[in-house]
Amino acid sequence: MLKKDDRISQVLGVKINSTSMSEVLRNVERWIESNRGGRYMVTPNPEMVVLAQQDRQFMRALNGADLAIPDGVGLSLADKRLKRVAGVEVMSELIKLGAKKGWRVMLLGGRPGIAEQGLDKLKQQYAGLQIEAEAGPQRIEKVSAKENQRLIKRINRFKPDLLLVGFGHGKQEKWIAKNLAELKVKVAMGVGGAIDVIVKPWMRAPKWLQMVGLEWLWRLMLQPWRIKRQIALVRFSWLVISDRYLGGGQ
Repeated sequence: MLKKDDRISQVLGVKINSTSMSEVLRNVERWIESNRGGRYMVTPNPEMVVLAQQDRQFMRALNGADLAIPDGVGLSLADKRLKRVAGVEVMSELIKLGAKKGWRVMLLGGRPGIAEQGLDKLKQQYAGLQIEAEAGPQRIEKVSAKENQRLIKRINRFKPDLLLVGFGHGKQEKWIAKNLAELKVKVAMGVGGAIDVIVKPWMRAPKWLQMVGLEWLWRLMLQPWRIKRQIALVRFSWLVISDRYLGGGQ
């Protein structure tokens, strides 16, 4: 059941902050300017909440975050205080703010070649932006200890203020939580496929679809293979109803 807290909800065991875009930006700016490292953000959506029911390591990674941004209109089914703050928009606004503030920003992950293409595009868009990119392994969950240490050293040479990790939900959050203590990073954020959107902005739905909560339908039309992932939305709805009205149970 949900915690009765003005700022934090607990949806099926996953902590989610009731926040806004402006609050997220203020928090990240404060964290970076304080020079204290080791913060991370996650962007839970219904699919991630469902996955966390079967993956306790993922649940711990989500709940260990300094800020959990509600990315998914379905979360308002569980708590009407949770209004969507789209992770891709948070990423975009943080990069824009980083260019203005002189932050060091690093893109990590994404599909083959995407991080490098995103780097080139952002350099063109924001003159003077301090940014680097690293593709990393395509299957971070299978990475060897030796390769993981190489990746950590690569990140630490740059010492990013903001590390944007796109290894895919579940994998990226667990990787951040596991390795954050070794990373010379002020703030890390799991961004999933948002790095792809830098290169292919048409992947985002038109504004009117976003406003009525049908962005998922746009993505499904572009990527029909996502139909298996959309089944998680049905399961999420059942789990929320079960938790609220039937006293829990799977």
